[in-house]
Amino acid sequence: MKKKLLSALLSVAMVSALLVGCGSKTEAPANDAAAKEEDASAKEEAPAASAEGGSVYYLNFKPEQDEAWQNLAKAYTETTGVEVTVVTAASGNYETTLMSEMGKSSAPTLFQVNGPVGLQNWKDYCLDLTGTDILGELTSDSFALSEDGKVYGIGYVIESYGIIANKTLLAKAGYDVADINSFDALKKCAEDITARKDELGFAAFSSAGMDSSSDWRFKTHLANLPIYFEYQEDGIGATDAIKGSYLDNYRAIWDLYINNSTCAPAELSAKTGDDSRAEFLAGEAVFFQNGSWEYGNLTADGAFTDDDLVMIPIYVGAGDEANQGLCTGTENYWCVNSQADEADIQATLDFMNWCVTSEQGTKAMAEDMGFVIPFKKAVESPNLFVKQDSAYTAAGKKPVSWNFTTMPSEEWKNGIGSALTAYAADQSDANWDAVVAAFVDGWASEYALANGQ
Repeated sequence: MKKKLLSALLSVAMVSALLVGCGSKTEAPANDAAAKEEDASAKEEAPAASAEGGSVYYLNFKPEQDEAWQNLAKAYTETTGVEVTVVTAASGNYETTLMSEMGKSSAPTLFQVNGPVGLQNWKDYCLDLTGTDILGELTSDSFALSEDGKVYGIGYVIESYGIIANKTLLAKAGYDVADINSFDALKKCAEDITARKDELGFAAFSSAGMDSSSDWRFKTHLANLPIYFEYQEDGIGATDAIKGSYLDNYRAIWDLYINNSTCAPAELSAKTGDDSRAEFLAGEAVFFQNGSWEYGNLTADGAFTDDDLVMIPIYVGAGDEANQGLCTGTENYWCVNSQADEADIQATLDFMNWCVTSEQGTKAMAEDMGFVIPFKKAVESPNLFVKQDSAYTAAGKKPVSWNFTTMPSEEWKNGIGSALTAYAADQSDANWDAVVAAFVDGWASEYALANGQ
């Protein structure tokens, strides 16, 4: 086992395929969250006592759902007698936390990887889930992370991201959300708001913070757009050498964000995810790039109602904008630690299955966590942004797929982030050339490194 852990640690150090937090706060794990009242029907839904003596240790990736996971874990323990411990990694630190925890005698029994690239670091620790109950609960095999005929991960949540808009402020500026249906329309609206910023009392965009709690929105999520359109144009789903065909579009949307914001572009290096959210909550900006996971933060304590908010696609002036939907997909795959004790493995499989089949588990994942889960017994989520994604799809809009699971490494993303930050401070062609170099040349070199070429 020690040899396998050393191999995994070396692989992570070389490839740095870190998972990137989605819209998360940066607090330490909230392991003292108060439990919800136990559902009266939960005892009837408890799994058979097939995991006697076993326990579960879940290393959670999503800080914004920590309290909900703590509550659900406590409810499961009260229902079944099986101990479930949930530890939540701080934003942007999942992989380093996983490395540390895997070296302990009481390592996580349930963890996650972000897709094929992340799987390569932890494959030796991933149980083959073929034939398990939870695999049979998936609505589609496409949500299983498979390689060489084995299933190593289960996608457990489908999410969407785009540009969240404050409809009230948009109306005050003289616009309706229906007006924002292309990059040109978004640009016209944002620049008009900027021109009247003092009169209106708000900016177009919240700050595009480039510290580690926020930069993933742009070096990963926004960077997905030029990758997606290149893949679509070339008819591929991955590549060892990105061409950068749509980097002019990437520059255009980045320029729009940073030059029509609540702060000067040179200040972005120190701005955080909390700053951006706080600006939007305070009514200081109309637009806020983020995802469906942000819904709870925006509606907590009545800050916003569903009538106040809408999520629109991230238009970059590419593809069929009239039929473009939100960016929808997953990079969240549950994996079971194959090196754990057999009793703990069984306890973990039972817990996972209970979460996605029981009334209490599915309700918590839908209502408390705001998740859309790809399982047969899923409960409809009340999350507004989830509903809007469904409405876009029902109207014939094509979702933009998540392709950042094909990005070669976290080091590649960091190179993009550094270059974007430098460009924001000095928007010269030379500095944009550095972004292009990080994107194209960095992709080739990091892919080669990750694949031993």
